[in-house]
Amino acid sequence: MNTLRVHRLGDQPYLPVWRAMRLHAAERGPHTPDQLWCVQHPPVYTQGRNGRAEHLLDPGSVPVIAIDRGGQVTWHGPGQLVVYTLLDLRRRGLGVRALVERLEQAVIDALGEWGIVAGRREGAPGVYAGDAKIAALGLRVRHGVSIHGLALNVDPALSAFGRIHPCGYAGLATTSVAAEGGPANPERVRRVVLRALAAQLATGGPETPSACEEVPTLPPELLRCLARPLAPAA
Repeated sequence: MNTLRVHRLGDQPYLPVWRAMRLHAAERGPHTPDQLWCVQHPPVYTQGRNGRAEHLLDPGSVPVIAIDRGGQVTWHGPGQLVVYTLLDLRRRGLGVRALVERLEQAVIDALGEWGIVAGRREGAPGVYAGDAKIAALGLRVRHGVSIHGLALNVDPALSAFGRIHPCGYAGLATTSVAAEGGPANPERVRRVVLRALAAQLATGGPETPSACEEVPTLPPELLRCLARPLAPAA
C-alpha cells in the first residue's frame, strides 16, 4: 500500500477530470491504490468553495468554474504541471495539515534540484520563490480521502495571473520554474516532482520512499466522464 499509481493524463479539459476525481473518491474502497494524476489543462480559472467574486478581476474569455476545493481563485493552463493527489490519508497516517506540508516540501525539494531556493509562507499555503508564488495547493478531504492537489508553474503565460488576485491575495506576484532558471519542459519537471512526492508521501517516512507505478492508460473514471456528459457537479 506504499505504492503510488501514476496516471499521465496529458492535456485534458478541466471539468471531466474534476468529475472523475469525485467519482474516484466516491467509489474507492479500502484496498484501492493511492494515485497521482499528472495533467495539463487548457486555460481555466477555478474558484474554491469559499471563493469571493472580488478576487476575479478580468477573466475575459477564459472559463471560470466554481469547484469544491479549499482556497480562492487560481489559474490552470499550458506550461503548468498539475498533480492531483488521490490518497487515503488514514492509511498513510496523515492529517490534512501534514498532507499540505508534505506536498509543499516535495515541491521545495524538487525545485532545489535546479538551485531554486523556495519556501512557505505562514497562513498562505503554497510554495514561494522569493516574494513570488511558484506553486499553488488546493485540496478537498472527505472521509479521509483527498482529491485535488498541487499546480506548479513550469513555463506558463504568467500574465494570466494578472487577471485575478492569485489565491485571494491582491498584488501577489507569480513566477515559474523557467523564470527562476530551471527547465521549461513540464515532462522533465514532472519526473523530479514525482520522485520528491514519493519520498514525502511514504508511509514509513522519506527514508523509505513510495514506489511510483506508471500506468499507461487513463483512469477508468476519467474514461467514463469523457465518454458521456454528466449532470453538473454539486
